[in-house]
Amino acid sequence: AATQLFEYRPLGALSARDTVRMPMGDSTLWVDYGRPQKRGRDIFGGVVPWNEVWRTGANAATQLHTPVELMVGETTVPPGTYSVWSVPSQTGWKLILNRQFGQWGTQYDSSRDLVRVDMKAETLASPVETMTIELKPDAAGTLLEISWDRTKVSVPLRKKA
Repeated sequence: AATQLFEYRPLGALSARDTVRMPMGDSTLWVDYGRPQKRGRDIFGGVVPWNEVWRTGANAATQLHTPVELMVGETTVPPGTYSVWSVPSQTGWKLILNRQFGQWGTQYDSSRDLVRVDMKAETLASPVETMTIELKPDAAGTLLEISWDRTKVSVPLRKKA
């Protein structure tokens, strides 16, 4: 019976890891994250509850590394590595950068939050099967975008002058 349950399941983690990179100064800004798949599920308000802190990916906590001082909203983020969390809501999203990193995605400690900033949310015309994080050039610096299911959220990041 157990063989039948796992016969068509791929070996290893169901959510692959990925790293997206953007040159910044003489180094590179990067985000490392687990890429969960929709697989026919209701994502926001279902798999990912509304108004609760979410690991913003799958498995190990998502991490952002900046080689330079960044401005995220009005907050200065020193060079270093941070875990990335979010709070999805039907009325708006929040991005959280947390000083703790390297932990499993269920080990969130709000006392270590560095910044909480509003994100712009959009509804997509067609669903995105595999969660995707992108770093895109923007007039003010870099745009961090997260897309999954029928939702895309974004926040600008800029090098501190």
